[in-house]
Amino acid sequence: MASIKDVAAEAGVSVATVSRVLNDHPSVSADARTRVLAAVETLGYRPNAVARSLRTDQTHTLGLVISDVMNPYFTELARSVEEEARALGYSVIIGNADERPDLQDHHVRNLLDRRIDGLLVSPTDGGSPLMLDAVRAGTPMVFVDRWMPGVAVPVVRSDGRAAVRDLVAHLHGLGHRRLAIIAGPAATTTGQERVAAFREALREYGLDLPDTYIGQGDFQAESGRRVTEGFLDLPEPPEVVFAADNLMALGALDAVRARGMRVPQDIALAAFDDIPWFVHTDPPITAIAQPTGELGRAAVRALVDRIEGRPPESVTLPARLVVRRSCGEPSPENVAVNPVTNRSES
Repeated sequence: MASIKDVAAEAGVSVATVSRVLNDHPSVSADARTRVLAAVETLGYRPNAVARSLRTDQTHTLGLVISDVMNPYFTELARSVEEEARALGYSVIIGNADERPDLQDHHVRNLLDRRIDGLLVSPTDGGSPLMLDAVRAGTPMVFVDRWMPGVAVPVVRSDGRAAVRDLVAHLHGLGHRRLAIIAGPAATTTGQERVAAFREALREYGLDLPDTYIGQGDFQAESGRRVTEGFLDLPEPPEVVFAADNLMALGALDAVRARGMRVPQDIALAAFDDIPWFVHTDPPITAIAQPTGELGRAAVRALVDRIEGRPPESVTLPARLVVRRSCGEPSPENVAVNPVTNRSES
């Protein structure tokens, strides 16, 4: 295996010059840089990342703690984070919290011990003392999707309030009046925000959200199944179930089918967090889509700005309603344009 001395000899420069080129130091001439890079390519030289990190106090590694790797939304988010980080010269170590605060803190602790340069987190709750300590200690950090209120950390997220209003307008236009929600965990900002947005949108149409139409879920499929079974047992079941994430929507669909009922003929179903599977269900599920890839890339850019001494910025991107056929919509051949999003979807 070639060494840095071999590269210096091949390029006809000093070892110090090779080191400056590899660390992108501006003091190297264009000719020397060209010769060094050519020698690196010819010899197949690969710098020792561990040794470099000890010299520079940087590992060029980011940590990402996501809430649930089994959730397709977070899988796509992690992929976009890894792609953007690689493009910017960073590697990513991923930890899966599985919606558990203790696992979240376990991964955060391990990542900090590995001397990562910065941390991306989608918090499972709003009160982790470990993350608060890390922020106070100056660890570069960005919250993605979820956040911890009152903590001075950039947040990259989508705003679903307008899309929820569009959904309620769409459901009202279809004649639905009894609308229920499967809520996410109350300890998460997204769990709180989606219920508040739903309640506010219903109020605009003079509709109530009684306590019996709010079911507490945990962003897992089993909770969606359990809550929906409770809705179906009510003396007056809802006409629509709105699941606050995709996994709970799939659980709700299972519960309806287990009763021998049909979507949307017997009960309508909509979801927050669109996923590729929803176009393949029968019927395809109407959902609110977040710009997941854009969120992941923006989060990495914000974190790298913080690491490299540039002022990072919080980013908020709009979610959008994707109308399909799970709420009693007319079949696609009878619909030219989605009246809410001004586009057709099937």
